[in-house]
Amino acid sequence: MLLFNFGASMFKHKILSVIFVLVLLVMTKTAQATVADTHFAKFHPVSGSVAAGSLPESSPFTFSSTSFSQVRIADRISQLKLGEPNSGGWDMITANETGFDAGRYLFIPFETLEAGVQRIDLKTGLTKTLVKPGTQGFTKGDASRWTPWNSYLTAEEFWEKGSTKGRLFELTNPTTATGGGDSNFVHRSIVPRVAHEGLAFDKENNLYFIDEFNGGSIYKYVPASHAATTGNEYFFAGQTFVLQVNGGDNANVVGSFVWIPITNTTGGPIDGISVMNADGTIDGRETAKMVKGTGYQRPEDIEIKTLVNGDEMLFVATTSTHEVYSINLDSNEVNLFVSRNTVDKSTGVSVGTSLANPDNLAIDAAGNIYIVEDQPAGMADIWFARDTDNDGVADSVARWASLSTIGAEATGLYFDKFDANVAYVNVQHPDSLVDSTIMISAIPEPNLASAIPESNLPSELPGSNLSSAMPESMALSVLLSGMGLMGLMGFIVHRRSVNSIS
Repeated sequence: MLLFNFGASMFKHKILSVIFVLVLLVMTKTAQATVADTHFAKFHPVSGSVAAGSLPESSPFTFSSTSFSQVRIADRISQLKLGEPNSGGWDMITANETGFDAGRYLFIPFETLEAGVQRIDLKTGLTKTLVKPGTQGFTKGDASRWTPWNSYLTAEEFWEKGSTKGRLFELTNPTTATGGGDSNFVHRSIVPRVAHEGLAFDKENNLYFIDEFNGGSIYKYVPASHAATTGNEYFFAGQTFVLQVNGGDNANVVGSFVWIPITNTTGGPIDGISVMNADGTIDGRETAKMVKGTGYQRPEDIEIKTLVNGDEMLFVATTSTHEVYSINLDSNEVNLFVSRNTVDKSTGVSVGTSLANPDNLAIDAAGNIYIVEDQPAGMADIWFARDTDNDGVADSVARWASLSTIGAEATGLYFDKFDANVAYVNVQHPDSLVDSTIMISAIPEPNLASAIPESNLPSELPGSNLSSAMPESMALSVLLSGMGLMGLMGFIVHRRSVNSIS
């Protein structure tokens, strides 16, 4: 207020004009950063893992950049104290990436025997359990993916012959459910039963999934209606295929591939091929063997990125062989993306056993791949993989972060689709039983003055050095509150949160 108490209406008008310029500059800067300008890729590799138990559980990571910061935004004990049913085992993370209020919520399943699903509201800070643990016998919830028609998918990471599990579920009302028993949690039985983890949609809305098993395969579900606007329509009819490399009947191989059908075009069985379960669903694992699908050793998470030439590349982490594979969906070629032979950026030689049990994958706004290990504290690292020419073979890996929490692993790393410099990761099954969600920021808030050409700052404005010393949001708040424009800014910020994804 003191900055603007000058009484001259003409000067006040000039300041008002400057304020609107500032707002537009900040909005433009934010929008540009959202597209691809991420500071997560600007770091110096960590040479070794953090010591187990050396950091507080509320700030459990050591990072490769002093610019990175962390804050715990949810934890299991707080949920239990609020009376929220919560079985722990917080696993993969996704957000509501499209639709009304896009980017406001995070969704997380519980990878426990009695599994459920929770939602974190980033606007209010409240976390609600939407699917209570054990609903419909849901167990070992792992997968977490937003759909093109604005719903949420999760699935069970458990399957064996004759089991009733291995199911894919859709929560059709994820943003409007209250947690009071009104969640519409639907088993989509057209998808064959496997031990699910990673899920991913390509640009044509085909759904990819894996069977997490030593010898597990990679699958693609092709809907009859690619432009489906509901889950009922998308899963009404469609055909599932399994990946077969170099003629199949093999494992852990690279080369040319084809997709072999294991269901008919409506999702039903193919005579002599599809292996049926007692309830009429299809056993994806046994059927893949029937058609010589290529197996990998515990394939887990998957991600898809689009290359400059428009090709889409599917990445698959295989935990047992300490590898990540890249699958070019347009050229039909499989490559070994990362292995223990990949160069460690910090040493200049092969990473060797420093890389172990890659489990989760994530992609930042610039298309860089991150690899999250399934390791105990003192060894649980997150690696950054660089592939400069996007040929599907990484040039190097670098230790990007390391987790200290005893008994825990990091899981579900997710880069915010609205802010290129924000990410989220879960700390799962710690000995303390306090599962947590950690928000990571890649850069301290830039100064407002740094976003404005010096010539645009009014020379008459006393105390202008004060704004250069403030965080962007604080400085802007001071400016706007002086002119009574906070309501306008709130509207602008709200509009950004709803519409920043096309």
